[in-house]
Order: sequence, then C-alpha cells, then structure tokens
Amino acid sequence: MEKFSKKEAIKFGWEIANRKIKFFIPLLILVYGLPALFNSFSDSLKKESFFASFLLNVISSVISIIFGLGLIKISLKLCDGEEARFSDLVSQYKLFFRYLFASFLYGLITLLGFVLLIVPGIILLIRLGFFDYLIVDKNSTIIESLKRSWEITRGNTWNLFLLYFLFALINILGVLALIFGLFWSIPTTMVAEAFVYRKLSSQLKV
Repeated sequence: MEKFSKKEAIKFGWEIANRKIKFFIPLLILVYGLPALFNSFSDSLKKESFFASFLLNVISSVISIIFGLGLIKISLKLCDGEEARFSDLVSQYKLFFRYLFASFLYGLITLLGFVLLIVPGIILLIRLGFFDYLIVDKNSTIIESLKRSWEITRGNTWNLFLLYFLFALINILGVLALIFGLFWSIPTTMVAEAFVYRKLSSQLKV
C-alpha cells in the first residue's frame, strides 16, 4: 500500500505550473475556449435548428473528452520530466470510446453508491477515480481500469479526499484572483494529481 504527501504533490504541481506557464496559458485557452465557442454557436442556433444545435453540442463534448485525455497525457509527461507538446492534446483520440464506456460505468457505479448512502458514493468516486489515468498510461481495458484504480487507492481514501478538497480551494483562489489565477491553479492541481497517480501506481506489477 503506497502512501503520498499532499504537500509534496501540490508543491511539485506548483513548480511545474510556474516553469511551464507560457505553455499552459495558450493550452488552457484552447482547451476551454474551443468547446465554449461551439456551445455558444449551439445556443444561438437553438431556435432556428434543433439538429444543428444538438450536433454542435455533440462536437463540443467529443472535443472536451479528447482534450481531457490529452491533458492527462501532458500531465504525466511533465511529471516524468518529459517535454509536453500541443500535439499531445489530441494524441489520445483513439481511446475516446474506451474512456466513454468506462466513464459511463464509473458514473453508474458511483451513482448506485450515492443512492445507497452518501458515504459509499464518495468512497467509490475516489477509489475508482484514476480509471482515466490508467486508460491513458497503461492502456487498460474498461473493467481493468476501474479494478486497478480500486487497487492502487487502497488505504488512501481519506488522504485523497483531503487532496481533492485542497484542489478545490486552490482553484477557488484562482477564480478569486481575477480568474487569471486559473492559469496557475489548474496546471498546479492537474500535475499534482498526476504526481499522486504516479506515486500510487508504482505498486502495480504490470
């Protein structure tokens, strides 16, 4: 059972965010700006064409998922001391459907946990939450990614809960800092999470 330090993870994330800020600013503008642009067009077309509006929403969702997988790849590369590139943002597109089905299963399982009681839902949310990292990093299958996430997070539920609480506070501070602070807070938490994943996944035999 591997343990991790919240302070160490956040410090590492902050150092990378500062060092790579010129990379992260245009990257995040693209990641959040492009889907927002499609959503804006979708809203303006709702009254004229429901199909066109729906299609733009689908495109926006697909782009967001591909970008999300790309951000995981970028975070892992930076965590490993490798050079990240803009092309990494779309490099994981082949994993789109695998992530989509795994995400659906993850959502269904955690929903059942919340239906039973709030606490089991939170535990499942945390314990299975690294499934996307395992898909990107280990090329895990849908079921395997959830099982491995459960395995590597054993004994770290409370520590991870506190970590994500700190992440929320950091990003709230980013919003309060005239929103521009998000260009530092988002990369900090993003890389810090990858750092924690690397620490926990070191126990995997494969």
